[in-house]
Amino acid sequence: MSDNAQSFATHRRYYWPYHFVAIPILALNLIVRIVFVVRWWSWANLWEVFVAIGLIALVASTRVFALTLQNRLIRAEERARFRDLGIDASRYSTNQLIALRFCADEELPELARAVAEENLRSREEIKRRIRNWRPDTLRA
Repeated sequence: MSDNAQSFATHRRYYWPYHFVAIPILALNLIVRIVFVVRWWSWANLWEVFVAIGLIALVASTRVFALTLQNRLIRAEERARFRDLGIDASRYSTNQLIALRFCADEELPELARAVAEENLRSREEIKRRIRNWRPDTLRA
């Protein structure tokens, strides 16, 4: 995706090996393991259900860990950007800062003021209000 093409409608990022290969295969594996344990009961088949659940938990946890780290980095970057623009970042939650990262510098003071005054909490609601989109193509 080109930097100019990113907008509210196109900003979601899917990493195809994760979203369209690993997750579906692991989900299908769990279903198959459950069918096996129901049709051909054995402790070994039951153990395979537990392993399948463990694999899904492991993959989901790695995604959560990556997103948590990404959010901490975005929060730090946005606090620095707010400071450079003379905006008090302490008034904003992490979720608000994460949503505001897409807002261009020239629009940020106005939108940040609206977010604080109207107590907007939803990332989606904040992102919908951005008129001049600043692409973020390096996220997890």
